[in-house]
Amino acid sequence: MKIAIIGAGAAGCFCAIELKRRLPEAIVDIYEAGSKPLAKVAITGGGRCNLTNSFESIDNLKDAYPRGDKLLRRVFSTFDNRDTWEWFENEGVKLVLQDDHCVFPTSQDAMQIVNLFLTRMRQLGVNILTRHKVESVKALMDEYDSVVVTTGGCSRQDEFKMFEGLDLELVPPVPSLFTFNLPTSPVRDLMGTVVEDAQASLAGTKFKASGPLLITHWGMSGPAILKLSSYAARHLAEVRYDSTLLVNWCGGDDLDSVRSALQNNAVKNPLKLVVNSHPEYIPSRLWTYLVTKSKIREDARWAEIGPKGLNRLAETLSNDSYHIKGQSRFKEEFVTCGGVSLTNINNKTLECVKHPGLYFAGEVLDVDGITGGFNLQAAWSTGFLAALSISSNH
Repeated sequence: MKIAIIGAGAAGCFCAIELKRRLPEAIVDIYEAGSKPLAKVAITGGGRCNLTNSFESIDNLKDAYPRGDKLLRRVFSTFDNRDTWEWFENEGVKLVLQDDHCVFPTSQDAMQIVNLFLTRMRQLGVNILTRHKVESVKALMDEYDSVVVTTGGCSRQDEFKMFEGLDLELVPPVPSLFTFNLPTSPVRDLMGTVVEDAQASLAGTKFKASGPLLITHWGMSGPAILKLSSYAARHLAEVRYDSTLLVNWCGGDDLDSVRSALQNNAVKNPLKLVVNSHPEYIPSRLWTYLVTKSKIREDARWAEIGPKGLNRLAETLSNDSYHIKGQSRFKEEFVTCGGVSLTNINNKTLECVKHPGLYFAGEVLDVDGITGGFNLQAAWSTGFLAALSISSNH
């Protein structure tokens, strides 16, 4: 039996290992357009490799996967984050669970994962053909009994050319997981400032996300912004990344609650300078910036700002506004939403409905998650299910 895998990323390599363990006599060839297998795995999580997530903070799978949650609910019933943890530890990789629910190798070294995969594939006899770009999936299907497409996210429409002649429904790709450019805002002078619990949303929409927020020299980043970019990926593409970002610096507290807290502070500290009396969750430099933005003098005391000043400050803290103009890539990682529509596949097997023997796994599908190990978990799970499905048919 001959099996071709297109793409030597997380899903493809994981699938190859599982295939060879189930079908040791099968020939498994991986075609990789780039010069190195697992190039993206090597840099994910800042080079530490965020393998998965505990999912303890996820109430609804759609919160972690804006696209593909229904498919993954079924896929995870076969192989989920707990199975992932067990799989890697059985391979000798000790894992650690962080307070933010992210799971990393204890070594904090992504190359441990890359080298593990390369070693296992070599031991099992998987053939990896680098610098081999597949131009036509249909042509490859004539040479192999089964083909698994694991090419990752298609960042450009022309990358869909390999699917010509297959009559597949394809969803145009747009970026997900990116940071926001705020080219006209002086808040960028506060680069490096972090608020641990902020809420970010887009004006005029229902899109919102919470978590740590980082001010950068180009705008804003951090988990809150990255999650928001994922939830609103298609909307932001439609408006050409020209939108209004609203930031609640008080973790989502409503205007009345924020105003009440400020009033209490004013009563307790009437003679203190406003700029010197900031909530502990807002760094002092940011607080000074927000006070000034609320048109309160830096030498003003609480007793002097009056109800109008108090209201302006409460509004700024709970509904601060910024003009987004453009998006930036998140470090070296790049995730897209879009790809092969889920209408094309059998959600029990990941086999193409129209073309028996053709399977899809990983981000090439119209499936993507927020930051925190969720995209790699989808890769492991779909790669596993594709291997299981192929082996079950032979």
